[in-house]
Amino acid sequence: MECRSGFMLYFIGLGLYDEKDISLKGIEALKKVDDIYAEFYTANLFGTTLSAVEDIISKEISVLTREEVEEFNIPLNAAMKKDVAFLAAGDPLIATTHTDMMIEAKKWNIETRVIHSSSILSAAPGLAGLQAYKFGKVTTIPFTEENYFPHSPYHAIKANKKLKAHTLVLLDIRADADRYMTVNQGLEYLLKVEKELGEEIVTEDSLAVALARAGSIKPLVRADTVKKLIMEDFGGPLHCLIIPGDLHFMEAEYLVKICGAPENLLDEL
Repeated sequence: MECRSGFMLYFIGLGLYDEKDISLKGIEALKKVDDIYAEFYTANLFGTTLSAVEDIISKEISVLTREEVEEFNIPLNAAMKKDVAFLAAGDPLIATTHTDMMIEAKKWNIETRVIHSSSILSAAPGLAGLQAYKFGKVTTIPFTEENYFPHSPYHAIKANKKLKAHTLVLLDIRADADRYMTVNQGLEYLLKVEKELGEEIVTEDSLAVALARAGSIKPLVRADTVKKLIMEDFGGPLHCLIIPGDLHFMEAEYLVKICGAPENLLDEL
C-alpha cells in the first residue's frame, strides 16, 4: 500500500502490574499524541484501573477488541491521519499480534516508535533467582476443551529438559470471559498429560516454581514439588510457572532460601 501519513504510531508498554509501571518516556508520548488505544486480551494489569492511567495523562483511552485491532486495523487507520499510541500490558512487542501490526505499519509507510516496559519474560527468571540465559523455549498452557487438549506445552518442557534448560510456562488468559488460568490448573494439566504419555517429564515429585502478581509490591514466588504446590492457594491473577532444568548451586540456594524449596534440593546437586 503506497501511502505515507507523516504521523507517528507509538507502541507503548504498560508494564506488569499498575499504572506506575509506565515509563516517563511513555507518559511523555501519551500526553502529546492525538488518540490512544489499548488492548487487554493478550495480558492485563490487575493492580490498577484504566481510569488511573487516564488520570496520569489527562486523556481518554479507547480499549479495543481483538477484532478491532487485527481485522479492522483501527490503530493503523487512525495513524494515517494523526499521532496515535497503542498500549499493551507488559512489553509492547512480545505478543505476535503487535509485531504483525508493526509489519503492517511498515507496509503502509507509517512511522513507528517503540517504548519498552517490563515483561514477564525478564521478571519471572529474576523473581525465581534463575539465570535468564539458561531458559529454553517459552510455552503457554491453554484452557482445554472437550475436543482440544494439546500436548505441545509438555513437549516444550521435555525439549528444554534435554538441553538442561529451564522452561517459563505462561498460563492462558481469556480476558473477554474474565478467565485467568491459575498455577493449580496449569499443574493439573501437566499431570494429566504425564498420565497419558508417561515420560516422567513432569511428575508429582518434580520441582516447579509458582509465581503470582509479578510487578506488584509483594509478588508471590513459591518453589516446591508439584504435589505440594497444586494444593496451595496463590491468590489473584496473573499466574505463571517455571519448570527448572539443571540447577547451578546459586540457583538452588535461591530457590531454597528465598522461594521456600525443600532443603534437600541443595543435597541433590
